[in-house]
Amino acid sequence: MRVFVTGASGWIGRGLVTELTAAGHTVIGLARSDAAARALRAAGAEVRPGSLDDLGTLRDAAASSDGVIHLAFKHDIAFAGDYAGATDADRAAIETLGEALTGTGKPFVVASGILGVLGLPSGAVATERDGLADAGNRKGPISGGDGRMGNAHHTLALAGHGVRSSIVRLPPATHGDGDNGFISTAVGFAREKGAAAYVGDGANRWPSVHRDDAARLFRLALESAPAGSVLHAVGDEGVPIREVAEVFASHLGVPAVSVTPEQAGEYVGWLGGFWGVDGPASAQITRDLLGWQPTCPGLIADLKEGHYFT
Repeated sequence: MRVFVTGASGWIGRGLVTELTAAGHTVIGLARSDAAARALRAAGAEVRPGSLDDLGTLRDAAASSDGVIHLAFKHDIAFAGDYAGATDADRAAIETLGEALTGTGKPFVVASGILGVLGLPSGAVATERDGLADAGNRKGPISGGDGRMGNAHHTLALAGHGVRSSIVRLPPATHGDGDNGFISTAVGFAREKGAAAYVGDGANRWPSVHRDDAARLFRLALESAPAGSVLHAVGDEGVPIREVAEVFASHLGVPAVSVTPEQAGEYVGWLGGFWGVDGPASAQITRDLLGWQPTCPGLIADLKEGHYFT
């Protein structure tokens, strides 16, 4: 297929370009800078200059492709405090790409988050059926709430409009060498503060996945996920944050310390609101549906390799 990919030069996108080209697909990557364009060409992808705000570019690129994978998100403005602005831009992009694909039966795969399905009973393990799993069966107007979770709902509803849409829910710990997300940020805070913090007894669990395993799931979703599918890119169902902090401490030569929820922001900055969340998740439905099996190291094994600390 000729596959249009937004966010192709980002953390997951770099792995996805390699995964798609190795499988014989042609990648057309959206590039908002010269540096991104050079990186995409070096990886063997074609370049479509533009950003998420260039809706005409998105529409034309989607219409001339055999499928679309949407990874891009304005993380920079979201982390700066304008989360609403980031999700609004994401919604506009999804609507535009979806309109270009309506009635074609072409695949449209969108990245989403597993933390968006929290609110389950204490100790429950989130599955693909929780939260949004029935949205793709809707035949009426496309709708579905606010924020990024609402954008995922909107994507799934496109299945009722002739689009083979699916979402891939990513864990907060999507890890690997070169990671610039939550885990690398937490390492930076531990180094800066001189302590690796966990909340309470640190028994709260985060699901995780290696970036390369996640990239393979996006390819499988593009190739064969049924319309309206909710997929979980989960390798480790739930890693206790205390174990994560203890590996930080060992490599950085700092103590691992218990903090209260109110103190978390002092130790992990803007991650404070997430660091104590318990949100284990399963990917069994995804594995059964697509035959996806993670093969890369889990989070703790990846941390112990040391590349996060050099």
